[in-house]
Order: sequence, then structure tokens, then C-alpha cells
Amino acid sequence: MSMHWPAKGPANTDATIQAALARARELGIKRVIVASHRGHTAEKLAAHAAGDAGLADLEIVCVTHQAGFAKPGEDEMSPEMRAKLTAAGVKLLTTTHLLAGIDRALRFKFQGIYPSEIVAATLRLLGQGVKVCAEIAGMAADAGLTPPGEDVVCIAGSATGADTACVISPAHSQHFFDLKIREIICKPRDF
Repeated sequence: MSMHWPAKGPANTDATIQAALARARELGIKRVIVASHRGHTAEKLAAHAAGDAGLADLEIVCVTHQAGFAKPGEDEMSPEMRAKLTAAGVKLLTTTHLLAGIDRALRFKFQGIYPSEIVAATLRLLGQGVKVCAEIAGMAADAGLTPPGEDVVCIAGSATGADTACVISPAHSQHFFDLKIREIICKPRDF
């Protein structure tokens, strides 16, 4: 059963995390991948998971914005937050966004639209969070942080916080169309 929040945004973070962890527990999924550019959502996820004996062996992967996303050379996650998440057992991934990369540079330079951005726009028909869930699943697979084809729960949001969770079977980027969005656990109805 899919849940729909009335509006997008960070007010849904705790409920999204709870729904995602409940579904992971029900399905026996041992890995959750979370988008968190400053680390606050990942920190909340780790705290919720730590308090649940049924999730004692849950692995958390946090996918951040790439360095330079907001400002050239800037990493949006502080070294203190990185240390805190690492100490909590969270694996961190900071890399080029799967559905941006060089295509985004071409758009910025030449004002066109390119294949990966068409894929991103198509996924956004289901909401920004669903697009990000698919993207971080592929990024984690490419980094060797999750095996392709093994279901994971992904958590993302529309801007800050989390409002979307999906069960996804990841694929490496060169096989992106083998990725399967198996379930949308929750998402905002109005996005």
C-alpha cells in the first residue's frame, strides 16, 4: 500500500523514514539508501534505525550532493557531520549525479536538453523524490555500495528533508534501464 502526503517537504521526513524502515523490515531488506546533502536526513534515519532491534543489521548509504553543486569547490556536508555519520556506521557517497554530469554542462553552455535530462524529466512525472530515489540507487550501485538487482529502500525528497521512499532494484548506470522501481512506499500527492 502506498501512502501519499498532502504536500511535499521536510514536514514529512519523520513519517517517510518510519514508513521506509517499516517496509524494509517487512520485506527483509537490509540496505537503505538516503539522499542527504547536508546530512540531517541521514542522521535522523540512523537514529530511527538504531532504536529498532529488528533493524540491527541494516546498512545505511548516504548519497550527498556532489562537491560544487551549490557553489564551485564547496562540499555542502560539513566535516563534522561526515564524522558523525561515519561514527554511526553510515557509508557516505559524494559523486557526480547520475542524471546530470556532462549533460548538465552541455545544457548550461549551449541551452539545449540532453538524454539524461530527458530521463530525469520523465521520472519527475512521478515526483522529484521518485527521480532522486532512482538516481541514488544507480549511483550507489556504480560505487559498489549496493549490488545491482538486490532490492533496497531509497529515501529522498523534493528539496530539503524527505517525502518519498521507494523499493528499488538498482542497476549500474550503463544498464540504467534495467533498474526497477518495485514500489512507491510514500510520496507527496501535490508536487
